[in-house]
Amino acid sequence: MARTLHVAPQQRGSFPTIRDALDAATNGTVISIAAGDYTETLTIQHADIVLRAQDSGAVRINSALPEQPAVSAVGAKLQLIGLNLRSEENSALRVLGGQLKVADCVAAAGYAAAVSITGGADVKLSNTKIIGGQYGLILEESDGVVERCEIRDIVDDAVILRLGTRATLNHCTIIGCGFRGVYLYQAGDSAIERCEISQTADAGIAVADQTSPSITSSWIHDTQGVGIAVGKGCGGVIDNCRIENTAAPGIRLDDGARTEVREGPADRGRPPVGVTAETDREKDLEQVDKLLGELDSMIGLAGVKAEVRGLIDEIQVNEWRRSEGLSVGTVSNHLVFAGAPGTGKTTVARIYGQLLKALGILPHGKFKEVSRRDLVGQYIGHTAEKAASAFDEARGGVLFIDEAYTLSRSSGGGADFGQEAIDTLVKLMEDHRNEVAVIVAGYTGEMRTFLDANPGLASRFGKTLEFENYSPEQLVRIAVHLAKNADYQLGDNVEIALLEWFSQLERDENFGNAREARKLLERMRKSQSTRLRSLGSRPTREDLTTLTLDDLLQSIGDNG
Repeated sequence: MARTLHVAPQQRGSFPTIRDALDAATNGTVISIAAGDYTETLTIQHADIVLRAQDSGAVRINSALPEQPAVSAVGAKLQLIGLNLRSEENSALRVLGGQLKVADCVAAAGYAAAVSITGGADVKLSNTKIIGGQYGLILEESDGVVERCEIRDIVDDAVILRLGTRATLNHCTIIGCGFRGVYLYQAGDSAIERCEISQTADAGIAVADQTSPSITSSWIHDTQGVGIAVGKGCGGVIDNCRIENTAAPGIRLDDGARTEVREGPADRGRPPVGVTAETDREKDLEQVDKLLGELDSMIGLAGVKAEVRGLIDEIQVNEWRRSEGLSVGTVSNHLVFAGAPGTGKTTVARIYGQLLKALGILPHGKFKEVSRRDLVGQYIGHTAEKAASAFDEARGGVLFIDEAYTLSRSSGGGADFGQEAIDTLVKLMEDHRNEVAVIVAGYTGEMRTFLDANPGLASRFGKTLEFENYSPEQLVRIAVHLAKNADYQLGDNVEIALLEWFSQLERDENFGNAREARKLLERMRKSQSTRLRSLGSRPTREDLTTLTLDDLLQSIGDNG
């Protein structure tokens, strides 16, 4: 299991600097960094390390030596999560070889390339901002994916892909640079997909020296030079790109260029581009219908089923509007499930996550269920780390927080960090609202109190779904269903007796709904076992599968 080291200058027992933690780290170590400003120059060589902010965006690492990068990696396997990096006279981040993953970071530089990656590195940058510098991002002799990144306010070229690099820029926004937006030379079959490039002093995209890129569904506009310039000997394809308010011609192919230019239908609408656009993931409409059928097959919950169907309809209509270039309002995938235990909240949450996956809203239907003990720590800084870790594990799927209202209750034992967990979740839900669907569940009254625990909490959730108690008739149907799934059947008059029993149960805060039916069936099976053992002979198959009225009465009597 990976070891976690904590950096918090003001906390006893934690490392005072990131450098100290790196000196103590071994391969696989996660270094969790408390919020604050750190003036350090960090170098990681041939090590497997994760540097992660406890509070995304609140850790600022400024190079102690202005002429050195804030973070350098040589042959390392390095992950940077939620950090702000800055160097005045060199790169904020410089990587030579190895593997690199950067997520939710900011890299800013006063000079050099804000991010420089060379030497055969394999990299992935996501949801990251690159600001300032002579150049924004340089990828040289390396392979990489750059997705949903914003690169802006660059002195020269914003992005340079060169000398054997094979890279994909996907859903990136490049704005405000003193020369070209993206410059590719000897960059093979690199790709630019659904990017927005604007306000460049020269070409939006320049292709040179035997490069054959795929430039698809991108929007290049408001450039002083042409939108796309392709040099002699270059190939590739330019497909369904929108070129607006650039120097003429919008796409310039030099003599000897082999690039194929394809134009999409005029009525296709503006392609969704840049960091703020929804990702166009593959949809599985057959799976959507199957999952909605599974939801409909659940007993009761008429109001919940209607609400979920309404959410799915809204998602589909928004997608149709988006494909026509029409405006689409922001839709939150976060939900509140309010109601008593045993009313199907967890099951519906799982189906909802699978629906979002099938619709292409989330990349997978992973379901992460947590409670207070999984989110709340025992000392300052521990809670933010635990909450962020649970959130990270749920990325791409559903984070289901059961009995969420307990986070807003004091434990009564001195310091209580439930509020810190709530505050951390609020920020993460905003920063990564398109990556996780958070569902909080609990009793109706307590959930109202929970939503008041943070001024921004209620606004993060799109809707509250009310799960009503099951009626006695529905509990009988649930009991029959549970018995059938376990290869049992109910004998004569058992269903009538069950209806009478469920009708007289007190429905206070301890009433378990479907759990009551499940627990009763478990007791009936035990009563049946005792009865069959006393027969003195081997029971028949019918005996083994039938739960009788006597079994029910015995179970009720034992429970009383």
